[in-house]
Amino acid sequence: MNCAAIKQKLAAIGAGSVSETEYGRKGFALDVQVAPEQLVAAVSALDAEGFFIEAVTGVDWLGEQAALRKEAEAKVAAAAKAKAEAAAAAGEEAPPAEPVAEQGELPEDALEAVYDFNHYEALCRVTIRTRVPRSKPEVPTISQIYPGANWHERETHDFFGITFVGHPYLVPLLLPEDADYHPLLKDFRP
Repeated sequence: MNCAAIKQKLAAIGAGSVSETEYGRKGFALDVQVAPEQLVAAVSALDAEGFFIEAVTGVDWLGEQAALRKEAEAKVAAAAKAKAEAAAAAGEEAPPAEPVAEQGELPEDALEAVYDFNHYEALCRVTIRTRVPRSKPEVPTISQIYPGANWHERETHDFFGITFVGHPYLVPLLLPEDADYHPLLKDFRP
């Protein structure tokens, strides 16, 4: 078993993106992006190859869409400035500024569930990521494949509000039982 073979297996199940990373810099060999409905198949493929689960956690991407829009606008402005400077250097009149393309309705900001897997025999650490909209943060549970994921999913639910559909006991693990908040969300205010 090697990372190239795992990469092929994950690509074969239709994973959105399977990319090799620089292990020494990132700490994992494969970065896998899957849709929530592909998660169980991807995790099952790793289980069949003898991988064990290290962690499940979440990431709140609140504000990402606004940041992407701002970055695109900055690139357009820099290109317009460069054209104007080039025209001025050539003694020509500066071309009219191009309007920033309207991006329309941006997709909703998302939450991401991140799963880390490792293998005892091969140096092949794999990270699987799946994004869900903040308005409906639901991901299928993997606790039927990896029973140890049970408390990882409960903790992630506590702190990020991601619901693991099919989880056998999704009650608070670290927060009070009556907690109706998720303290690691970027918009959380105590």
